Amino acid sequence: MLPVIVALATTPSPAVTPDESIVTPGPLGFAAIAFIAVAVFLLVWDMLRRIRRGRYREEVNAELDAEERARDAAATGDIGDDGDPSASRR
Repeated sequence: MLPVIVALATTPSPAVTPDESIVTPGPLGFAAIAFIAVAVFLLVWDMLRRIRRGRYREEVNAELDAEERARDAAATGDIGDDGDPSASRR
């Protein structure tokens, strides 16, 4: 049985020239790939916008938190000699 399988596996197949219309994707294949490329571009663009927006929000929140801490320190009179609210905590 094994020699038969080996003989069939090593037998060359007849040379068949495929029809060109079957091998090429054609206009429909081009449209599908173009659609996928545009969709990926738009998704990456939207993702970058969302990441950038998140970074800006983090920066603004950090600034607001710093201002609030400074205002609370000024209200309690917990300011160091050099005017730095964090100096008295050291």
